[in-house]
Amino acid sequence: MSVVTAIRERLAVLQPQRLEIADDSAQHAGHAGARDGGGHFRVSIVSAQFAGQTTLARHRLVHQALGEMMKREIHALSIVAKTPNESATG
Repeated sequence: MSVVTAIRERLAVLQPQRLEIADDSAQHAGHAGARDGGGHFRVSIVSAQFAGQTTLARHRLVHQALGEMMKREIHALSIVAKTPNESATG
């Protein structure tokens, strides 16, 4: 299973209305984290579960959903986490 597929499956717990995942690992070849096997990823996620949450709390929810992947498969993760209302307004 690819890391992107595993990320998608783990984030399903947040019931995303939209989920985009980009693997930027190739752009970081030779970087210390890449040499150790961890990839660089960007996630854009829209979920009603983010309502009333601070940006930090939203990122924590994403990190919790990814669990052990944050220690092995993922070296760097950029997160954009919005509610459906925030997503609709830009």
